[in-house]
Amino acid sequence: MSTDLNNWQQNNQRYLSAALHWLRLRLRELAQHPTIPAAPVSRAQPEHQHASGRASGRKWHFWDKPEPDSRRLPPLLLPAADNSVVSAEQLAQATEELKTAAASTPPPAMVVLTQSFGLSKFESEILLLCAAMELDTSVATLCADAQSDSQKSYPTFALAMNLFEEPAWSALSPEGPLRHWRLLEINQPGAQPLTTSALRADERIVNFLKGLNYLDDRLSTLLLPLRPLTNIEADELPTSQYRAVHSILSFLQQNNAGPAPVIQLVGSDTPSKQLIAQHTVAALGLHLYRLPAELMPSHAGDLETLARLAERETALWPLAIYLEVREATSEKSADLYAPVDRFLTRNNGMVFLDVREARREFSRETITIDVTKPSAAEQANAWATALGPESNGLATRLASQFNLNLATIHQVATSSAHESQTNPSARHDQLWNACLAATRPGLDGLAERIEPKASWEDIVLPETEMKLLAQIAQQVRNRGRVYEAGGFAASRSRGLSINALFTGESGTGKTMAAEVIANELNLGLYRIDLSSVVNKYIGETEKNLRRLFDAAEDGGAILFFDEADALFGKRSEVKDSHDRYANIEINYLLQRLESFSGLAILATNMKGGLDTAFLRRIRFILEFRAHTAVERAAIWRKIFPRQTETRGLDYERLAKLNLNGGSINNVAINAAFLAVQAETPVTMSLILEAARTEFLKLKRPLSEADFQWLEPTDAEAHKGAAA
Repeated sequence: MSTDLNNWQQNNQRYLSAALHWLRLRLRELAQHPTIPAAPVSRAQPEHQHASGRASGRKWHFWDKPEPDSRRLPPLLLPAADNSVVSAEQLAQATEELKTAAASTPPPAMVVLTQSFGLSKFESEILLLCAAMELDTSVATLCADAQSDSQKSYPTFALAMNLFEEPAWSALSPEGPLRHWRLLEINQPGAQPLTTSALRADERIVNFLKGLNYLDDRLSTLLLPLRPLTNIEADELPTSQYRAVHSILSFLQQNNAGPAPVIQLVGSDTPSKQLIAQHTVAALGLHLYRLPAELMPSHAGDLETLARLAERETALWPLAIYLEVREATSEKSADLYAPVDRFLTRNNGMVFLDVREARREFSRETITIDVTKPSAAEQANAWATALGPESNGLATRLASQFNLNLATIHQVATSSAHESQTNPSARHDQLWNACLAATRPGLDGLAERIEPKASWEDIVLPETEMKLLAQIAQQVRNRGRVYEAGGFAASRSRGLSINALFTGESGTGKTMAAEVIANELNLGLYRIDLSSVVNKYIGETEKNLRRLFDAAEDGGAILFFDEADALFGKRSEVKDSHDRYANIEINYLLQRLESFSGLAILATNMKGGLDTAFLRRIRFILEFRAHTAVERAAIWRKIFPRQTETRGLDYERLAKLNLNGGSINNVAINAAFLAVQAETPVTMSLILEAARTEFLKLKRPLSEADFQWLEPTDAEAHKGAAA
């Protein structure tokens, strides 16, 4: 590579020296023999390809080499002023040297530009004249001499028509490549004629001719380079994602005649889509830059400039654009996609379009590629590669519980590597917690996180319900072994969700049961907040639910739909558009709940308010009935923390109070406050006082005798304590 770069630098320097020498001779000759500007040859169509089409093919690329160091470039040879008469032999010799330098391999930058943008001979000479102003300080004086005007020390179109052969009016047409691709700029103040206005080569183009290749400064604030590939990502793609890369390359190879189609990468996992795009451009020898749609200018003129410059870079750098279109609300969708469509229409370069769902409203041809995360087996292989061959069991457990892309797997494995080396026994917990932390941000904005603290020792339920809870936890823990290893996932895409319905009165333990399962599995528990999900705009509720379910699947989180009847209610008869869209939301919930790979728990005290279609899809139904006296006594024995001092509690007497678990918890906390106020331990009298308040709150009939308590004497208390 170093040899090729040195050869190219030498060839490019030789060409520039020959071109500047030839140009100086032409300018001196014109200054010595001034002529009246002649009308250029009229041509219906220039020799170059129309500027709005694709840039012509190139035989050799030097831009994939390291950027040349400007300090290594030898200075241009600038001869002293020469007032001698230019002979025909000198011009012929300079012309021959220029042709020889242009034919060198690898070709110099000016030849690459000419081929890339389809410049005619006259257009290429105009560009050389304008660029020479930045390469040779003597050219300005020569331009003034050639135009017989000391004030015109700059190139003009009139000068070019007299200086070069085969002039054409189309050279400065707005549709010609010089102006279309912004290769040069025209300074035309007031009513000055176009032919006598100053011409100036674009700075990016001048530096390209020097051999300095970099992204245009005007694009650097909008086009952002993607992060480099990790070792895992660069070495080998999962089979499912390799197929996507192969499909794109095959399509481009079969359809390489016209402009490249827009490649729509459809799905919710942006890192996986970026990975596919990076492997595709690596195979094509391109640089990939990210362009967030929200950064695109809304003004038509600015958007036109962005599209032109970006497409120009596809020939100079060259690059492909990864256009990110974040999911917008229905009322803002049109405002977001209008500039995107205009940009795609004006830019024929290679563009990857990151969208959640395929779009059809674009004017430019598109192809659609569905992108998903690697399969569970592929994720297990990635974990094993990152953690080492001795960690196959751990890799399988992580892959069966968390749905992660390669970038996240590498990040988690790398961040936990040091801690694992210092404490190998805690490796599983460190990786597990790191996965939970990596997936948590996707859910925090959509649901309320519950810190699960309750354990099996804290909950009191009949034996049948306790067994069902244990069975739910076991199925979530072993779903990878059954679905993946057991082959169920390969033969069906629905019906694999694990879900449960907790039904019963408030305070009977539904939320605590969800906490027990989450605590047992060490998974996140999220209560769905309807205010952040339900949206008055049509289609927005479904989008919110989709984001919620997708994020929960990635992190293996448990979704807890409290008061589920508000969201999973019965479908109604369609009388107006509101009924129809409400039914659509319920239908979407039915489908998404059935395909959800995690655990969803629905809790309600109105089982009859649920649509029967939901009940058919529920795998477990737990009835949380009112507690019996035995269960209430067990709850009372567990309700006070060890740090709370109690004295002389009669649990059998307390069990006679007809309260559910939630009310018992309220009574216990209120009694603890009363004890702090009285500066005594929690006693029966304080508990009964708090219980009386709870009964009044619930508007239940009460007998004052039930809340009377005679505290035992010290002797009786001592005897009871001994017993």
